[in-house]
Amino acid sequence: MREQLLAALSQYGSPVLFGVTAVAAIGLPLPVTLLLVVTGSLVAQGVIPLWVAIAAASAGAISGDQIGYIVGRWGGTALLARFSGALGGAGKLAAAEAHARRWGGPGVFFTRWLATPLGSVINLSSGIAEYPWIRFVLWDVLGEVLGAVIYILLGRVFSDRVLALNDLLSNFTWAMVALLVALWLGWKLWGLRRSTRPLP
Repeated sequence: MREQLLAALSQYGSPVLFGVTAVAAIGLPLPVTLLLVVTGSLVAQGVIPLWVAIAAASAGAISGDQIGYIVGRWGGTALLARFSGALGGAGKLAAAEAHARRWGGPGVFFTRWLATPLGSVINLSSGIAEYPWIRFVLWDVLGEVLGAVIYILLGRVFSDRVLALNDLLSNFTWAMVALLVALWLGWKLWGLRRSTRPLP
């Protein structure tokens, strides 16, 4: 699938970029980071203008994020149950909802470009938690535009080493997700230890 997506990007440009980023933001596992890096390489070759690439990638991702938020907020119990199964079960979705309530906008912002594998879950959980839509849009736009700028510019600068750069970015992203999970678990264990400590 990766080769077909890259071939379609080279042939059709920004419409493919918009469509793939939108579908990936909804939750379909697609190689968006690679797509953005390759887009940067195409920018360096003069195939796609820089501002068009950033606008298409940002608009697609923001559109997909809004769909996820709407499903979370107004999708109904049956639809949410279906999505929760696809995204790791009700427990994972409940934990993400608690995260959305606790971290709010910064949680949305950082999962747009730094901890991207969590993005679609945060979209759903923000809707379920009824996080204010205007705030969600603000943080979402800031994060998605920043993410598009970072990855497309990296692809433009390192246009001759796209695959190596993608591998490095993928490893970094999963390392950040693992770090966030480890910090969250450590915080939970510390809180549990304090709550079970006997009174003096």
